Amino acid sequence: MSLYPVINQKDTRSGFGAGLLELGKNNPNVVALCADLTGSLKMDAFAKEFPERFIQVGIAEANMMGVAAGLTIGGKIPFTGTFANFSTGRVYDQIRQSIAYSGKNVKICASHAGLTLGEDGATHQILEDIGLMKMLPGMVVINPCDYNQTKAATIAIAAHQGPVYLRFGRPVVPNFIPENQKFEIGKALKLMEGHDVSIFATGHLVWQALLAHNILKEKGISAEIINIHTIKPFDRNAVLSSVKKTGCAVSAEEHQINGGLGDSIAQTLSQNYPTPLEFVGVNDTFGESGTPEQLMIKYGLTSTNIVKAALNVIARKK
Repeated sequence: MSLYPVINQKDTRSGFGAGLLELGKNNPNVVALCADLTGSLKMDAFAKEFPERFIQVGIAEANMMGVAAGLTIGGKIPFTGTFANFSTGRVYDQIRQSIAYSGKNVKICASHAGLTLGEDGATHQILEDIGLMKMLPGMVVINPCDYNQTKAATIAIAAHQGPVYLRFGRPVVPNFIPENQKFEIGKALKLMEGHDVSIFATGHLVWQALLAHNILKEKGISAEIINIHTIKPFDRNAVLSSVKKTGCAVSAEEHQINGGLGDSIAQTLSQNYPTPLEFVGVNDTFGESGTPEQLMIKYGLTSTNIVKAALNVIARKK
């Protein structure tokens, strides 16, 4: 299988905006709420097309979560929008008490996640959000990799009954998942077949994993690349099926190593099929101001780091 072709370069937040607009046209119960970041979340097209179904709450994220929870009681499907830091860390109590505890059908949509928020710095670059959300009982956690997959995920979560956390970002990134690729919540997507090492990636690191695949191929190493777009519910079968073939694994994510995708993989392997595992992620530190590219390099979230982790874990195989 050849490397996925880049269809174009787009930001994943625009995929969310496009998906939300399509939902608005097809489902009258879909409503949108935003905390004074309509343009940044690409919710402006929905707001213009369906003003009666758009609520601008202002800089009041906790109130937004409470309003969204209330709207579900009347049968609405609310999509909340703000930065990932404000969608989780700032409002964790409201999400836990008003949404997750009672299983409200709220879709928490979070842009500008991870280090690639860039120049806004550490106070805005939340790297703990996946961990925060996946620990909430009943919360679905989704982290798509490109524009097409984000659009498809946005549409798919409207049909899911219950709370969902959808994570995406600001930078322009390669768009390589086919437009017609079906999005199945909880079902990992194998992008490359391989037999020497399994590389499980999520979000922006999926493309870096594909680049790593090419580098490893030049070294005579066959890497299997799997896109874990749904962190919870976790596709344990996809992980186990792959590592039973390759005998070792790498996790790659734009998130803290603690509490993220790697933790879910480690738990699965330790309980079912103990296997050498290396982690590519942020190692117990906050970010800082810089361009997305500078930060990805400094904090070790590139194809080069994935290749190094793959070589290390292959050496650990018995």
